[in-house]
Amino acid sequence: MRDRTENKETQARYPLIENRLQSRIMTFIHAQARPVSRSELTEELRASRSKISGEVNRLMELGLLAEEGFAESEGGRPSALLNIPRSAGLVAAIDLGATSIDVALTTLGSEIVAHKAEPADVREGPRTILGRAKAMLSGLLEEQVSDARDVLAIGIGVPGPVEQAAGVLRSPPLMPGWDRFPIRSVFAGEYAAPVFVDNDVNVMALGEHWGGVGRGVDNMLFIKVGTGIGGGIIADGHLYRGTQGCAGDIGHISVDPNGPVCTCGNLGCLEAMAGAPAIVREAERKAREGLSPVLAEMLAGKGELTSEDVSRAASVGDYEAVMIIRQAGRLIGRVLATLVSVLNPSLIVVGGGVSQIGHSFLAEIRSTVYQRSLPLATRNLPIVLSEIEGVSGVMGASVMAVEGVLQIP
Repeated sequence: MRDRTENKETQARYPLIENRLQSRIMTFIHAQARPVSRSELTEELRASRSKISGEVNRLMELGLLAEEGFAESEGGRPSALLNIPRSAGLVAAIDLGATSIDVALTTLGSEIVAHKAEPADVREGPRTILGRAKAMLSGLLEEQVSDARDVLAIGIGVPGPVEQAAGVLRSPPLMPGWDRFPIRSVFAGEYAAPVFVDNDVNVMALGEHWGGVGRGVDNMLFIKVGTGIGGGIIADGHLYRGTQGCAGDIGHISVDPNGPVCTCGNLGCLEAMAGAPAIVREAERKAREGLSPVLAEMLAGKGELTSEDVSRAASVGDYEAVMIIRQAGRLIGRVLATLVSVLNPSLIVVGGGVSQIGHSFLAEIRSTVYQRSLPLATRNLPIVLSEIEGVSGVMGASVMAVEGVLQIP
């Protein structure tokens, strides 16, 4: 562990930028995810060329920007392009799921440098899970011949509702022991970097919007279907969190008032009827009742089933497995049809472990949304699977952290 002198030197780096124009310059370049020219900055930020040039030079002195290649020549001397260099520092990105821990190191430009994932049970509690995440982060830093001083910001996605101002979970249904736990404080002793916390689906939506199929789409919905079900809303190019930060929590919309009890205590929530545990519960019921010989054989051999087993059964043509998957997709589609009527997105992206359960899952979601929404709202509405499923969480955690650390307090 570093001594206090080293920690004070690290803390002196914050805030990273000195004024609002620098913040706008860095944020714009980060959002473009490519090198940009000074003239492009002048045009987009509507500032004078001299002001842009002065602040760019200062950001280069601070090591936050560097020249990288040249723009295409328009007859005169080609202008240098600006980008966020790897040497600017690292960002720690942590995505906690109900059954997994993903940790990555990215550049300040949110390019992934190193990534590691492990299975986990979030019910083990915050100290155990966050301790493992910290150990994974330390291992990645060591592999990159770096240490805590190189980390400029930390972004963490968690599978529950987050109170934005405090950065703490509030009554998370899937996370016993996490309510109001001070997540940021776990990293404070070792890292001087600021810590940003948000719901994991919001974080994944940011990742999809920044570097996935949703890049450049101003109005989109991201839906995660795993142990839990949630939605992330991108409106006018920005993540919409709502007043308390819990916008998009579609998993707890009731789809059957006579349905099973959800972890939140209510009856018939979407999550309780179409999430991974619900799919497995229904598959095991059909296996025990002898309705599906394929699922029954799997259950006899393993003692329990998983959503992956249901997927495998469906892939060999098992009727009951296909019906389970279609029913889950149909229920999700009904809720999404309502959101389409309210929000009128131009893209819906479906991710999470259950999203890969079978072709009929996405097909059922699509057909239900198209049938239940007005034709005008769905006329040009693609509903697609995530193309960055394995890294959308850590990518989004990095984007969140970068956007946060590049703001003037």
